This record gives sequence, structure tokens and C-alpha cells, in this order.
Amino acid sequence: MAIVEVKTEITGNIWKVLVTVGATVEEDEPILILESMKMEIPVSTSEGGTVRDILVVEGDTVTEGTVVARIEA
Repeated sequence: MAIVEVKTEITGNIWKVLVTVGATVEEDEPILILESMKMEIPVSTSEGGTVRDILVVEGDTVTEGTVVARIEA
């Protein structure tokens, strides 16, 4: 099985984490909400699978390209 890293596309704050470790997710499913410039932006998986790691918590500040989760596809 492949491990897929989910990365942010912009800088912002983690507003809400929508999944937990062990959860099954579908391709393009939002796994967290990023707040940037007073906008809420979903961060989604590129592949379906099982959430193996959540590397951020609500309130964290992240930059573009930060790995926020790993999915076992």
C-alpha cells in the first residue's frame, strides 16, 4: 500500500480537523478546514484510503506545502 501525503496549497491556520486517525476517506474528501484571509478553505485528499497520521491540530499555523496528514491508499 502507498502512503499519500496531504499538503496545504496556501498559508493559513488550521480551523477544524474533520477526520481522525483510522478513519476511511474517499478521494477528494475534505479532511480539514484551513482559514486564510477570513476564508474557510477545505483541504482534501487526492486518493481514498485510511487516515494514518494527522500532523496538525486546530489552531496550528501552516505554510504552503506543509504536510498535514498521511493516507494509506
